[in-house]
Amino acid sequence: MEQFFIFSEHTLAPLVIHMLELIGIFLIAMGSLRAFWRLLCSGFNFSDRSTQIMLGESLAMALEFKLGAEIIKSVIVRDLSELIILGFVVVLRIVLTFVIHWELKQMDEDNYHDTIAEEQQNAAAFKEKI
Repeated sequence: MEQFFIFSEHTLAPLVIHMLELIGIFLIAMGSLRAFWRLLCSGFNFSDRSTQIMLGESLAMALEFKLGAEIIKSVIVRDLSELIILGFVVVLRIVLTFVIHWELKQMDEDNYHDTIAEEQQNAAAFKEKI
């Protein structure tokens, strides 16, 4: 049983940490490339909220994977200085995740209100035609 814990701590945990970090990096890269492509296709229309939402969702998902890696790292910390640094990194990533989720929620609410206003304008224009 003790050999399993040694294997887990020295072999399995670093492997899982690296895999989670790579998934996070991949999601950031792919989300950024997709957002850049959409921005390029729209003629650099920076007011396109769907592109911003798509990029924000990619970043939020990537941060979740990277936060998972940090949590596993906390198991194999050797001394207090590593733990303090790890704690700061975890807090920073949690704050970033909350900020991104808050921005996405704000964009969704803005899109909802814009859609309602547009539908009301369309209904008013339709009534005028009748």
